[in-house]
Amino acid sequence: MRYNQLGESDLNVSEICLGTMTYGRQNSIEEAHQQLEYAIAHGVNFIDAAEMYPVPPSEKTYGLTETYIGEWLKHQQRDKVIVATKIAGPGRGFKWLRGGADAIERDNIKQAVDDSLKRLQTDYIDLYQIHWPDRYVPRFGQTIFDPTQAKPSVPIVEQLEAFADVIQAGKIRYLGLSNETPWGVTQFSNAAKQLGLPKVISIQNAYNLLNRVFDGALAEAVYYENIGLLAYSPLAFGFLTGKYLNGKPENTRITLFENFGQRYLKPKVTEAVAAYVELAKRHQLSPTQLALAFVRSRWFVTSTIIGATTLEQLQENLESVNLVLSKEILAELDAINTQHPNPAP
Repeated sequence: MRYNQLGESDLNVSEICLGTMTYGRQNSIEEAHQQLEYAIAHGVNFIDAAEMYPVPPSEKTYGLTETYIGEWLKHQQRDKVIVATKIAGPGRGFKWLRGGADAIERDNIKQAVDDSLKRLQTDYIDLYQIHWPDRYVPRFGQTIFDPTQAKPSVPIVEQLEAFADVIQAGKIRYLGLSNETPWGVTQFSNAAKQLGLPKVISIQNAYNLLNRVFDGALAEAVYYENIGLLAYSPLAFGFLTGKYLNGKPENTRITLFENFGQRYLKPKVTEAVAAYVELAKRHQLSPTQLALAFVRSRWFVTSTIIGATTLEQLQENLESVNLVLSKEILAELDAINTQHPNPAP
């Protein structure tokens, strides 16, 4: 397991980050703790959560993921574990989330941080992320910006000023973005530099063999701003394992939850997945490990966020760190991407 510096911080995070979005929905607290113990024992020092987890989000399960992690974290040596979580933004209609008060503004930030600290049973959060922008942006599989959807939002400077107070209070150490755009990255970075406010050190966006949108303008933005990508959905909701090529297996997120993972149900996905799986088999590789090794190979990826519902899946995912793809295989992956460009952006 390698450890990489995250942006301009003193956080050295494992190249694999344990995602926890199933804790409280598909995984019990006992299963969650088994996963956490296994991951830590195998070199993972980085855990990612969110106040709205588990997903799909609901009033009944809201905050359970952080609660499960907190019951485990209180028994750990705190400075050996890097904990990341997120504040939910507006636009999803969660009336049960702080009474519907979901703008990324001072009072909501303070309450969200305090609530997460209580559930996580810790005094500080290492990386606190804005789960999605306060302003309107296309997200979660949407690709077209519609100016008629633009709405008033909390100015980025005001957001940074509020986070500065929470950092000053010692409740969070660093700030990150998620589901952000190139424009957003540069706006946050420029405001921080000009006004002496906290600089964002990371961005958490989807990135995998079916969705390489980050390769373009976002890669340019993070290069110049020295921001690390925490790549989520590296297996494209499990599609890149090949398990959906012959129907829908039972007890997966796609089969359990209606209208979930819509970006991976688009017309060209199956064709592309079949090509990647065939390549893996030809080289006697696991499709899962091929997909994860590809994400790890990208220069802008600081850590790859994996999620699993079983220990067997977690074991296979973690073993991917032993696979380094050759130039020949990387060239073959690029060739498939040329034939099937970004079928699930």
